[in-house]
Amino acid sequence: YRSLHTAVSCIDGRITEVQIRTKEMHEEAELGIAAHWAYQQARSQKGYTKENWGGVQNHTELTWVEQLRNWQETFQSDAEFIEALKTDFFKDRIFVSTPRNDIVDLPAGATPVDFAYRIHSDVGNQCTGAKVNGRIVPLDYELQSGDMVEILIQRGKKPSENWLAFLKTEIARKRVRAALRRSKTRTLKPLAPPDTLEFTITNADRPGYLRAAAGVFATQHVNITYAMSQSDQKGGSLARVTIRCGALPKEKLERIIIRLKAVSGTEEVRVVHQR
Repeated sequence: YRSLHTAVSCIDGRITEVQIRTKEMHEEAELGIAAHWAYQQARSQKGYTKENWGGVQNHTELTWVEQLRNWQETFQSDAEFIEALKTDFFKDRIFVSTPRNDIVDLPAGATPVDFAYRIHSDVGNQCTGAKVNGRIVPLDYELQSGDMVEILIQRGKKPSENWLAFLKTEIARKRVRAALRRSKTRTLKPLAPPDTLEFTITNADRPGYLRAAAGVFATQHVNITYAMSQSDQKGGSLARVTIRCGALPKEKLERIIIRLKAVSGTEEVRVVHQR
């Protein structure tokens, strides 16, 4: 298929699509395999001639055959593809434009979100709003032929499940569901527990020891997540202090151990790395 295509925005805002072909290019387009079904249909119609094809063949028929081939690759099963045909192809079409005057065709009743996903899946996923003919409209607004549509996006935004209630194209629904599944998978992925250091300090049981030991961590700007002091049941003169904090660099850990041992009453310092 060979043809020169362009779209013209007229004074009254109407969009006119123009195709330019030589006679040879036209014959190749009309007699190509993509138009075979239309050729067979035209031959049986009254008034058919080789030159006019009975008025059956036109550019929209060629366009949607090409779209069928491209879109079929998007769907993983025949059932999904057939469902897409029902909504995305076998409906009346509307023609809208981007701010750069690129023409986009959609099924009648399509919304700005359908338009966004037709442009690119990232544009659809990050859509936050839309302007139609320069005016902000809701995302479920039904587009009309001749509308100029501008999509407002926010980087990193995810699509809303509520969109599924008003989307008209199956390709848009498919991409929204896929994005929601990816987001849900990331949300449910269990987080690895943070590394924890547990200090067990045997010390002479004296008032204020826990505060003094905690002060060692404070001077090193280390946040304590747990601290407890209890008397050693085996001897009334000793106690055990348990302090937990996050993982530390080797140098800082060594400094804390040295300073804990220097606290008056410290007998022993043991450190266990927990995951």
